[in-house]
Amino acid sequence: MKNMKIFEPAMCCETGLCGVGIDPELLRISAVLNTLKSKGVTVSRYNLNNAPMEFINNKVINAYINVHGPESLPVTTVDNKIVIAGRYPTNEEFINLLSLPEGILAEQRKPAKAAVMPKKPGNCGCKGGCC
Repeated sequence: MKNMKIFEPAMCCETGLCGVGIDPELLRISAVLNTLKSKGVTVSRYNLNNAPMEFINNKVINAYINVHGPESLPVTTVDNKIVIAGRYPTNEEFINLLSLPEGILAEQRKPAKAAVMPKKPGNCGCKGGCC
């Protein structure tokens, strides 16, 4: 299996999903990684704040940051080669880069049905027949 790693900028927590203003892209990435993990696919994720030694010890990432600076993160590597820089992979790119089956990131849950209040014929169900 291919070895994918995502090197992220410094964030307040490991996933960046804290505080009041959650970045939808970080939420998407967390959901994708959780789905992949549930399917047995591991993608390592490193935050500059929480795992600085990963950035120092990885020669490819260390050299990249020395040239482009930490503001150029996130960076995604596959088998220790940079494949995406400055953004996160799309869902399609995860599938292609990891050689995964097409439907692996498809929505697994069916949408919940809204509760329906029983109605009497000719009546909306509200008190007095009016809403």
